[in-house]
Amino acid sequence: MKKGWHLTFNAPVTIVFSIICALILLLNQFVFGGHLINTLFTAPGSQKSDFAFNWKSVLDYIRLLTYVFGHADWPHLLGNLAFILLLGPLMEERYGSAMLALMMVVTAFVTGVINACLIPKSLVGSSSIVFMLIMLSSLVNIEKKEIPLTFILVFALYIGTQFINSAASNERNVAAFAHIAGGLCGSLFGFMAAPKTRTARKSSKKTDTEARLREIDSQSPRFKRDNSDEDVTQVGTIEL
Repeated sequence: MKKGWHLTFNAPVTIVFSIICALILLLNQFVFGGHLINTLFTAPGSQKSDFAFNWKSVLDYIRLLTYVFGHADWPHLLGNLAFILLLGPLMEERYGSAMLALMMVVTAFVTGVINACLIPKSLVGSSSIVFMLIMLSSLVNIEKKEIPLTFILVFALYIGTQFINSAASNERNVAAFAHIAGGLCGSLFGFMAAPKTRTARKSSKKTDTEARLREIDSQSPRFKRDNSDEDVTQVGTIEL
């Protein structure tokens, strides 16, 4: 009997991250009157910023990580989630959930620290995570000791776009450097991080295949025969 379609929790890190971002924006708008993101989910800027980093404040250190969960508005969030939900599961499958989570934490922290040291404005949003995933996905052939031309083209195109958008508009509290920092982190991860071993992948696939064969075998008819000296040839699960 064939099983029907069912949902799978295929990318826990990607899914949980996306849900948290959406919940925070909902709470910010409908429960906390727009103050939640400004209080807990915005990374402070340099000393020239109106929201400068205070090295004596424990909360400011926490904000260097939590700002990736906050977003300015729904278009900002949906634009980032479109990339995260598309590329996140692929990278999570390739590198594993734990490794992807570590990459996201490192990218967020590096970008937050750079913002607190150099950029005279606060930072909000997961754009650095998005660009990290974009650059990481463009390096899928790195195992073959090759640098894909698409990697160079994507990097140049995205960097150029960010500088153009940054110069043209300052409406949203998102800095172009966040994308650049995230892209650099993704590039380094692509060169340095080892994907899940092929042996582990094959072992996982073999286990799934064996389980499926056992299931089919359990559902197949079997014909019992009396003991005799006659040779018996077994084909599949039916004795002839």
